[in-house]
Amino acid sequence: MKGQQKQEDRYEIRFSGSGGQGLITAAVVFAEAVGVYDGKYVCQTQSYGPEARGGKSKAEVVISSKPIDYPKALELDLLLAMNQAACDAYFYDLKQNGLLVVDSGLVEQHPTSRIIAIPFTDIAKDEIGRKLVANMVALGAVGLLSGQVDLDNLEKALLARVPKGTEEMNSRALQRGIEEARKINLDDLPRAVMSDDYDEV
Repeated sequence: MKGQQKQEDRYEIRFSGSGGQGLITAAVVFAEAVGVYDGKYVCQTQSYGPEARGGKSKAEVVISSKPIDYPKALELDLLLAMNQAACDAYFYDLKQNGLLVVDSGLVEQHPTSRIIAIPFTDIAKDEIGRKLVANMVALGAVGLLSGQVDLDNLEKALLARVPKGTEEMNSRALQRGIEEARKINLDDLPRAVMSDDYDEV
């Protein structure tokens, strides 16, 4: 990272994919869990590409135990990519030891071996019965893998945000994502997303 000095004690997450995948909702729920229920400092920002539905969309959550001096992500600790375009566009924003989490059914070309691939959309469609809740399956996995949020509080924030009548479905989706992420041993991953001779630009 050049120019902007990154604040210590700061964790950055980007939820990315296509418009219509519900990633902004997932980021808002995560931010509310961290800020309202966990009592940490948090900033949540979002942006849509001109293609909105079907094109790239991203939402960021910056977390700290101290007041946050700059609200946007500078070097990602965790990138969730729910399609190939988002993975390709945002991968280079990851820190050297950042974590890339992808939907294995929608991201087939992996830019690094430091990757966690989980079939979020297939789980939502085949097990929960609604492809629409893939974002909540992913949210559960990100919640566990980031280590930045109390998972009970993540569920409370989720249930406070989703439409009436969909609470059980969304809760099941969240729990399935957590279950899948529990199978991952982060110590088995390479230590860096790029080789040692990689230089930031």
